[in-house]
Amino acid sequence: MNPFLGKSLDGLSLDDRWKLAGFWMATELYSPQRLPLRIMQAIGLDAADCIRQLRAAGADPELYEYTPIPQPYRP
Repeated sequence: MNPFLGKSLDGLSLDDRWKLAGFWMATELYSPQRLPLRIMQAIGLDAADCIRQLRAAGADPELYEYTPIPQPYRP
């Protein structure tokens, strides 16, 4: 199991953000009716990898958005 699943990208340390840079994450789509937490539900090499993980977990991939994880800012 990935130790970053269930965590918010914004709450991770700089070191952890660098570890995840270049991967993709799946987070629940925003809806005013549900107001989902912005936590990572899947992390993969691409969006298709995240979709496979969500399906394996029994989740509907259409309820998620897929975003590449950027490199954190370094001054």
